[in-house]
Amino acid sequence: MNVDNTGGATPSMTEKDMLIREIERLKKEKKAVVLAHYYQRPEIQDVADHIGDSLALARYASTLKDVEMIVLCGVHFMGETAKILSPDKKVVIPDLEAGCSLADSCDAEEFKKFIDRHPGHTVVSYVNTSVGVKALTDVLVTSGNAVKIVESFPKDEKIIFGPDRNLGNYINSITGREMVLWDGACHVHEQFSMEKLVALKKEHPQAKVLVHPECKKALRLLADKVGSTAALIDYAGNSDADEFIVVTESGIMHELEKKFPEKRFIAAPPEDGGCACNECGFMKLNTLKKLYECMRDGQPEILVDEKVAAAARRPIERMLELS
Repeated sequence: MNVDNTGGATPSMTEKDMLIREIERLKKEKKAVVLAHYYQRPEIQDVADHIGDSLALARYASTLKDVEMIVLCGVHFMGETAKILSPDKKVVIPDLEAGCSLADSCDAEEFKKFIDRHPGHTVVSYVNTSVGVKALTDVLVTSGNAVKIVESFPKDEKIIFGPDRNLGNYINSITGREMVLWDGACHVHEQFSMEKLVALKKEHPQAKVLVHPECKKALRLLADKVGSTAALIDYAGNSDADEFIVVTESGIMHELEKKFPEKRFIAAPPEDGGCACNECGFMKLNTLKKLYECMRDGQPEILVDEKVAAAARRPIERMLELS
């Protein structure tokens, strides 16, 4: 116990409490906003000013007038997107090593060669890509608006879709298109087990199954709802069901349980290992301590070449026009 100036006893402050206090102080001192993706650690989500999907975070930050520093708690490409949309603001992330297996599966130079092998195609890319891939793209999509945007093109439009083959297959199945797909995937969504999901459904026959479209087709076919992270949260809130099996990165569980404490959420397990949930190791690299340190030091900072940023901004603006 610590003793205050009045002689009264006060509980000792834990390291977590001190970090939260300092983060809140630095927000004011540095005119900073802390943004967190749904897949971040619970304590980071709790201290964030706003949580959401990757593009939603970047768009939100771009509307803020009195902010000088954007602290993006997510992975590297999310920081790039925030910088593209807010070039006048400083953008930092807690851990520069927080990459993305999906974005990393699509190297910009190789993607350019892939495009060159399919002349006359419109290039549609998932927002979960590097700034270099965005710069090669005609229009970007999110998992929430992808179907709508693809359907906005004529039926005979030749389309390349990258980098997620599972999301691309899902869009093809819904729209009847035959987009040419880049062979990339998110390692987290690839690891879910159909057999374990079937077993969970038997244990919880009344549970609704929520599946992200980055998952394989076999898992999507078992879903009551296929959708983006935000769409899955909305569905859970609007559903009369009391129990849900969640087939996406387990960080979403924190927001679901906070918003709907009267409902039960069960994390679907990965195929290998004894873990009862499926986590993205890259997302979990960010910690409360790293968040404090990056705000204190203004590092690591995300910098994007102005020419590349301008090229990458065009497909984002095109997406906003179409959606």
